[in-house]
Amino acid sequence: MSKRPLVAVTLAAAVALAGCSADSDGEDTSSPSAAPSAEATPDAGAAPEADLDDVPDVVAEVNGEEVGREEFVTSFEGQLQQAALSQQQSGAGEVDQDALKEQVVEQLVNNRLLTQAASEAGIEPTEEDVQSTLEDVAAQNGLESADAVISALEEQGLSEKQVLEDAATQFRVTTYIEAESDVQEPSEKELRAQYDDLVEQMENQAGDGASAPEVPPFEDVRDQLAQQATSQQQSAAIDTIVTDLRDDADVTIHL
Repeated sequence: MSKRPLVAVTLAAAVALAGCSADSDGEDTSSPSAAPSAEATPDAGAAPEADLDDVPDVVAEVNGEEVGREEFVTSFEGQLQQAALSQQQSGAGEVDQDALKEQVVEQLVNNRLLTQAASEAGIEPTEEDVQSTLEDVAAQNGLESADAVISALEEQGLSEKQVLEDAATQFRVTTYIEAESDVQEPSEKELRAQYDDLVEQMENQAGDGASAPEVPPFEDVRDQLAQQATSQQQSAAIDTIVTDLRDDADVTIHL
């Protein structure tokens, strides 16, 4: 299982957006994070227009480094499209763009703190490290190879050089987080307890007089439960690391 943390770096966000575009063209994908296809959601391609009038040239400063408008807009537009597709699927109302802007700028600030810390730690990836990172991204987004990731992102307007730089950044951040955190593989006892909780939740969701959804045997979902447990530990570790970095950082948000 990949230990890549769920950090919203440009590479991951852009690949997710590329996956949404592929779906809207009718291509099949097995990515869990992929958006619903156009067949499942007839208006899936209709994303709201991004409201960018109040976005300044510099949206934030992190320890003297600027987070520019272009970087913000790229991330915001991609997440706006994903949020709109999710809202359409669930039947919810329109996306709150002001709230999404706050979320995106916070993500960009946190990412900059992590990349700065990773660089200060002297982490430098090799060509093999970059290739491995791209292969991980490919596997997690239903693409066949690292070259497929590059091609998908080139279609989104990124150059191969930028993709490789983003992959290198992602490796630095991942390595830094792994060094600063203590993520343990869950024990068999913990996984069994997690499975029992899942079964109980399914039974409670059934309601009066209804049959509970069938839960696959433990052996069939063990690996998925282990991945979920590890991801939860990673997310908690990232939150702690970012909080500590932010306490010592000079951050100004202009949005």
